Amino acid sequence: MLDTRLGRLAWSPGLSAHTTLPAAELRGKSQPQANNPTATGQKRNFFSRGPDSLEKEWNLSGSSSAASSDMAGENSATGGRTGVRVVVAGDRFTGKSSLIAAAATESYPENVTHVLPPTHLPADFFPDRVPIIIIDTSAALENRGKLIDELKRADVVVLTYACDQPLTLNRLSSFWLEELRRLEVKVPIIVVGCKLDLRDENQSISLEHVMRPVMHEYREIETCIECSSVTLMQVPDVFYYAQKAVLHPTAPLFDQETQSLQPRCQRALKRIFLLCDRDMDGALNDSELNEFQVKCFNAPLQPAEIVGVRRVVQEKKRDGVNDLGLTLEGFLYLHFLFIDKGRHETTWAVLRRFGYGDNLELRDDGLPVPTKHASDQSIELKTEALDFLRGTFRLFDTDNHGALRPTELDELFSTAPESPWNEAPFKDAAETTSQGNLTLKGFLSEWALMTLMDPRRSLANLIYIGYNGNPASVLRVTRRKSVDRKKQRSERSVYNCLVFGPENAGKSSMLNALLGRPFSASHNPADERYAADVVDQLGGNKKTLILREVPEDGVKILLSNKECLAACDVAVFVYDISDEYSWKRTRDLLVEVARQGEETGYGVPCLLVAAKGDLVPYPMALQDSLKVCRDLGIEAPVAVSMKTGDLNDLFGRILGAAESPHLNIPETETGRKRKSFRRLVNNSLLFVSVGAAFAVVGMAAFRMYNARRNSST
Repeated sequence: MLDTRLGRLAWSPGLSAHTTLPAAELRGKSQPQANNPTATGQKRNFFSRGPDSLEKEWNLSGSSSAASSDMAGENSATGGRTGVRVVVAGDRFTGKSSLIAAAATESYPENVTHVLPPTHLPADFFPDRVPIIIIDTSAALENRGKLIDELKRADVVVLTYACDQPLTLNRLSSFWLEELRRLEVKVPIIVVGCKLDLRDENQSISLEHVMRPVMHEYREIETCIECSSVTLMQVPDVFYYAQKAVLHPTAPLFDQETQSLQPRCQRALKRIFLLCDRDMDGALNDSELNEFQVKCFNAPLQPAEIVGVRRVVQEKKRDGVNDLGLTLEGFLYLHFLFIDKGRHETTWAVLRRFGYGDNLELRDDGLPVPTKHASDQSIELKTEALDFLRGTFRLFDTDNHGALRPTELDELFSTAPESPWNEAPFKDAAETTSQGNLTLKGFLSEWALMTLMDPRRSLANLIYIGYNGNPASVLRVTRRKSVDRKKQRSERSVYNCLVFGPENAGKSSMLNALLGRPFSASHNPADERYAADVVDQLGGNKKTLILREVPEDGVKILLSNKECLAACDVAVFVYDISDEYSWKRTRDLLVEVARQGEETGYGVPCLLVAAKGDLVPYPMALQDSLKVCRDLGIEAPVAVSMKTGDLNDLFGRILGAAESPHLNIPETETGRKRKSFRRLVNNSLLFVSVGAAFAVVGMAAFRMYNARRNSST
């Protein structure tokens, strides 16, 4: 491995506009030329505005000495990355190896190996202080396998062409870029023209003219740059831009097509703005702006600098500033300017300081979700979190109708990456009004469902919508079900129920009934579906019941997971009382689940539901069901009719079965024999152990007796 450590960075502070083309410049309107990076600790201008540059007015440079030291100390300015892997690829004789060697040694290599070994640029090579590993590759056919492996391991790809060989430039779009897509190499690409010193001076076609359509089609291209290993012109810049494309990527922040901030970026910045707007007046005053600056960049603002910030915004965005300070529109516009001018690291520094990762979601290290718990334990929200959610619901229920309209719900989640309930399994999984508005019960039930299924996502969304308490105190891990069975009582607040049954037995109608939706006679075969609602119990207690409908053809897949019943509190088996086949299939499903519980030790309370009670039962329906219940040791079926609304306290009974986890656990004949055999073995072992203990005591007594007799003799 080649290793180089430079005491300085020997490169010019200005880039030539015709040899460096950032993506934002080519894809949008004509922009000022890109600014070249400088050595660690030095400032880089944001805009070509001379002495009135925004950086002088607002020190938001992600590479300023203060910012760098603060952010590097937290290892968040670069997203926690400890290295960047750059793979250099391209046609033969385009200057790949010479480019790498020139960057590593700061000199033109007279004799260079055909393919260099991995080359290391140390952490102090560039301002972000993240080491780089550069991988040289060969375009030879016999090395294709190695090339593909390296491309798939890359953090960023540098594609080279030779400035004196126009055919190699054409090959970028005709072969290389298509090949990267075919291989599904989804990383940033830096297009580099090498051998700039050999270009024909009479060549009149500009790089911008050639690359604009290419970059429009291949948006994974971050930057185009031309360089010379002989003169060292812009050689270090190649790897600076490669590193920057990984550490401070453009795509998550900026939509090149529309020339606007990406929706997730806008939502994250809106949340940051609201967190900084402590007096909640819709604008950042001087004090709040200063706090933001110190938090993100460890450097306060001077009064003149604050005036300068406002002036820059107000010149282009009238509603970006008002009498109270910098508005949300102005805050977003500032970041648009930074990104539009190629200063992505500034916005990334802000986002990472507030806990965001490269996907613009909160990083896992800021989400203290319990990880050490058994498969038969669940995770629930604590009372403090539920109180916060009730208050948030009332805050966004602007018309005070007791339900959130879709627009109100969208506004509530406008500071989250997206609304978490727009897709399965959360979509339509909770109680709504007849107009489709989400009730408070439905709102809390959605949170209970999300916490049960994905506690990390639930905690993240709590923080997104404004929860500012200790995130470690939000979630609680329930007691193990094995302990609940011993204590003969469950203390959970949320119960997970699996709903089994053959097609057209009435499972979906049962889920709809839980949500208070009217009965529908139409049959729509459903995939797996969830329904969650708060159920009132005797004594005023409230528990959340989550029903998970398991399609008949999905049972085998579910039971193939040996721990599928561990997280289940109760299982319900629904059958059509008028259809003998429906009953027999349900009976078989019940026995399958019972055996699974016996074999894995995760037996669950089971309840039979005789649905469609408004129809005439098939002959022997009652006798057959009672015999099976008696043989398995569970309660008689609950007869219901979703059509007439006669539910026979079905959901209360389901909760009752879940709260008594030691009852209604079906026991098959095989299970009984296994239990009897185990009891016999345990009794035998106990008898042997007791006998052995008596033998040991007897032997000891005999030895003591002999010893005393011998001593007396």
